[in-house]
Amino acid sequence: MTKGYLILETGEEFIGDWIGSEIEMEGEVVFNTSMTGYQEMMTDPSYKGQILTFCYPIIGSYGVNDVDDESKGIAVSAVVISDVCDEPSHYQSTTSLTDKLKSENIPGLANIDTRSLVATIRKHGNVSGKILKVKDARKTKQWKEKNSLELVQSVSVNEQESYGDGHHHVVLVDFGYKKSILKALLNQDCKVTIVPYNTEFETIASLHPDGVLISNGPGDPLALTAVLPTIKALTKNFPTLGICLGHQLIVLAYGGKTEKMPFGHRGGNHPVKDLATGKVYITAQNHGYVVIADSVDKENFQISFQNVNDKTVEGIKHVHLPVQSVQFHPEAHSGPSDTEYIFKDFIQQVVTLGGRRYVKA
Repeated sequence: MTKGYLILETGEEFIGDWIGSEIEMEGEVVFNTSMTGYQEMMTDPSYKGQILTFCYPIIGSYGVNDVDDESKGIAVSAVVISDVCDEPSHYQSTTSLTDKLKSENIPGLANIDTRSLVATIRKHGNVSGKILKVKDARKTKQWKEKNSLELVQSVSVNEQESYGDGHHHVVLVDFGYKKSILKALLNQDCKVTIVPYNTEFETIASLHPDGVLISNGPGDPLALTAVLPTIKALTKNFPTLGICLGHQLIVLAYGGKTEKMPFGHRGGNHPVKDLATGKVYITAQNHGYVVIADSVDKENFQISFQNVNDKTVEGIKHVHLPVQSVQFHPEAHSGPSDTEYIFKDFIQQVVTLGGRRYVKA
């Protein structure tokens, strides 16, 4: 294998072997702690612009199949792996992880000491890195400032798309949605219309939805301030569910604040407490920004979920309107399905109130 280098902006370097496409790449270096689900992670649009490090030591053992992609292609900029398995064993496998990377022109490094790399990320917090063929001081002196708006534009649909023929019409505002969210809605007897992230309120209202879902997506939510008036209008007129980035945007629309986390929550084992019942759920998460608890509009929202480990805000619920949002992913995939009931609660609100609440904002 060809040797390659991962050089961090903080100066550390890691030597590994090239896998996938042998192109140089730059991005924020993040890590995911899940033991399975590497295909879903690589194709999750929320990872757009990032170099994904897998904490689990062996990746690729069950190959890649034709059904578990979360989008139309690999979303990560590159992957970093300890030990890659190129002889997978699974009845659904159609190709190896390395061949999948090559087919989509995505680079990666294997045989990296990922434990040391993760420890380095945790020490420094947010850190960018470059995957290079040759150590070159000139290439590590300048670092690009990522444009979160461009990231969302690159993963959002460009025009309306419709799926299903269920009894409940849900409009999904796409900031980089996962396929599993769409599937969860279709399983709840929904017809789903997916619209671009910057679709105006009146256009969405003209579709006469029974409910609205504001999706996950990549980057800094503060880059999307232009859409906040639309999101606020949607919440005032339709039953609304926000997931991940969608959760953050709802808080921002009501005057709240968000901030960058030291190294984010990415994995399938994050404990979240329902503050109403005291019950703890294990959730799948993938985010680098978080809602500031003290900034939540207490007149309109109550905090519904809290992270057990670091006490960060994991969900909010409007005190009067049928509006709720969660920081974690109730559709999981990959991850535990403990909180799948959130989709059922949302659809119950859609059934009860959808189609009868709209008034011109």
